[in-house]
Amino acid sequence: MEGSIALLGFGEGGWGPSIASGVLVTVSLALATLPVGLAIGFFVALGKQSPERSVKLAANMYTTIFRGLPELLTLFVVYFGAQIGIQKLGQLLGYQGTIGINSFIAGMFALGAVFSSYASEVFLSAFRAIPKGQYEGGYAIGLSSGQTMRKVILPQLIRIALPGLANLWMILLKDTALVSAIGLADILRQTGVAARVTKHAFLFFGAACMIYLVLAILSSFVIDAIERSSAKSGAKR
Repeated sequence: MEGSIALLGFGEGGWGPSIASGVLVTVSLALATLPVGLAIGFFVALGKQSPERSVKLAANMYTTIFRGLPELLTLFVVYFGAQIGIQKLGQLLGYQGTIGINSFIAGMFALGAVFSSYASEVFLSAFRAIPKGQYEGGYAIGLSSGQTMRKVILPQLIRIALPGLANLWMILLKDTALVSAIGLADILRQTGVAARVTKHAFLFFGAACMIYLVLAILSSFVIDAIERSSAKSGAKR
């Protein structure tokens, strides 16, 4: 028992520092992906409501593709496909060297694409839940389209979409484990390396389970606080 604890510790022979760095990578990747996914998802939801048929078709195709592909396959396509594309572009411009893609950036954009495809549906449902009279009321008091969106629609949209987006955040947090497949040293990769070296697979993968559960619990506390704050601000309005 003491030997197992020592393996998870930060002392000599312990894998604590490596696992801690993996936690930092996982949390950093999730936090970096979140705004990318939210921004793209919001604009895709706007595109789905566009009166322009081509824009609406493009938005629907985007969500169909990234919701239909397995997340791991999307990650491979972005990581390896981007490298090939940039390499070909470099050759056209006369550069003959090797161009690599950072695993963190590839993971961020791949997971962001998947996250945004689902977030767009959450935003779309939230848009549809807001009565058209809210828009008309904003225009009636002299607000422009942008001001109406920012001051009238967005506060309601966030409050309505928050539960769905919170669920997507939990899924995103778990999906970050996929980036270990492209060499990023996240929780799963670091614990996997430790398990192979020490032959204590159950110990380290069990520790990974506990870390993900702790992150999920902490996330739920933060989400609850955001929901309470949103509800209070909505009540004041």
